[in-house]
Amino acid sequence: MTWTWTYEDADGAAVGSSDEFDNRGDAESWIGEEFGALADDGVAQVRLLEDGTEVYGPMSLAPQ
Repeated sequence: MTWTWTYEDADGAAVGSSDEFDNRGDAESWIGEEFGALADDGVAQVRLLEDGTEVYGPMSLAPQ
């Protein structure tokens, strides 16, 4: 299994994706560390995928 994040702009259009992770925990830890940099690069929201199937999302990167 591989886990990846899909990046989207404010309109929900895909603008990129992360590297692959071997497990969900690593993927979630990574997004927790990198969300600020992604938001600075214009990513508005992300979706977590397992082997190409959406697990959850969209998850906003906007400050709460």
